[in-house]
This record gives sequence, C-alpha cells and structure tokens, in this order.
Amino acid sequence: MKKIIFIILSCFIILTELWAQTRMSNPDQELLTRVDATVSYLNTDFQAEYVIVQDRPGQSRSTTVAGVFRRDSREQYVIIIMEPLISRGQGYLKEGNTLWFYDPESRRFNTTSSSSRFQNTNARNSDFTRSTLAQDYRVVSGFNEQLGRFNCRVLNLEAVTNEVEYPIMKVWISTDDNLLRKAEDYSLSGQLLRTTVIADYYQIDTRYVPRQLMYVETLRGATINGVFVNERTQITINRPSFSRIADSVFSQTFLESVSR
Repeated sequence: MKKIIFIILSCFIILTELWAQTRMSNPDQELLTRVDATVSYLNTDFQAEYVIVQDRPGQSRSTTVAGVFRRDSREQYVIIIMEPLISRGQGYLKEGNTLWFYDPESRRFNTTSSSSRFQNTNARNSDFTRSTLAQDYRVVSGFNEQLGRFNCRVLNLEAVTNEVEYPIMKVWISTDDNLLRKAEDYSLSGQLLRTTVIADYYQIDTRYVPRQLMYVETLRGATINGVFVNERTQITINRPSFSRIADSVFSQTFLESVSR
C-alpha cells in the first residue's frame, strides 16, 4: 500500500511540474504575464484621482471622485471617497486578501468582497488593484484580430482559481506594447456579463496607467423607447504619480483621520 501511495504521489508531482512548464512555455501565457507587468507597480507606490461616472438609463448620471493609493508589492490599496458630499469620508483598505470598508457615519469598519460593486457602479472593488491575469487564468486559445487602430492578440481564458469574479474571459491585447485594450467577462455558462474598453494609456517612463476605462454591463439597464440601453461606468484617471506614499496611509487609523 505504501508503495502504491508513493507511486501515485510521484506521478502527481511529475504531472504538476509538466503542467507548470507547459503553461509557462506557452507564448500566449507569457503574453499575459507581460500584460500584468505593464500595469502593476511592484517596485514603487502609485496614487491618482479617479473620477467615476455612472450612467443608468432613465436615471440621472452620478459622479464619484476618489483618491486611490496603491502599494502593489504588499497587495495593499486605500481608496478615499471625496465626492459626492453624502459619501465623503467613506473609504476602503485592502491588505492582502482582506478588504475593509469604512463608514464615517457609524465610525465602523466592515469586511467586504473584492468582487462587490464599487459604490454601486459597474466597476468591481477588484478593478482597483494590480493586474493578475497570468496568475488567475490559463489561455485556452488565441488568434490575431484588428481592433480599431490596434493590431491585437485575442486570448480566450479560463480561471484556475475560485477567487475571481468571472470564470471565463476574452481579452484583446495590442501586440506592439502588450497593453490590454478590451476585455469581455463571462459566466461559467458562457453568458457575456460585462465588457471593458481601455482606449488610451499614460506612459510615464517605462510604466503605463490607463487614462480612461469604460465598463458596460450586459444584463443591467433599461428599455428606452423600445431599445435596451446598457448601464455603463466610465472611470477617468487624473494626475497619476509614483511618488513614495507614507506607510501610515495604509491603515485604518488613516481612514478614520481623513473622515474627521
């Protein structure tokens, strides 16, 4: 019996190593790694102002302004809501796999999910952290396609973890700069749930920051004059900076002090 168990474990280890080697030697999987690297800032801090405009058909447009602070090397971010006035002082603190939401009215912290909608928009809390596509997904297939002015490699992806919101993705990557230009998020059954478009980026030295992101929700919206109009959220990123952020910013104490 011990010999059988040993043989089974040996085979499992060998197959795991072969799978890992095959995955890493896949050019499309390596492309995903490069995509992550262009918009992840592991050797520096990052901060910017995010202007988030939510359009719900048949309702008035809402705008949220937030300060975003990231330290990718420690899987941390802090988001502080500055507008609208009713939400001012609300904040988020991500530390590893834990995400806290702070409500200044109750002065309490509650844990929330990275997959939850950010301030009831079509953006998710996970959209504000670094890119981990190569870690979370494997490439099923790929092909070349023109997307507007961009020559793109299109990759069909399947999740390799249960921690992601969308088990299936399709991404368009511009081949000359390894930048994500479009993404489609699907349910396990293949239903398109959300489309993301990133048309332009800032280039700051060797780093890239999206200038504007558009999230279009497939199943949320309203019928206007007989036509279904999708909900959409536009995020504009202003004044990106890679200056050093004080350690004290990434703390519950900081969020409490800002809201006073």
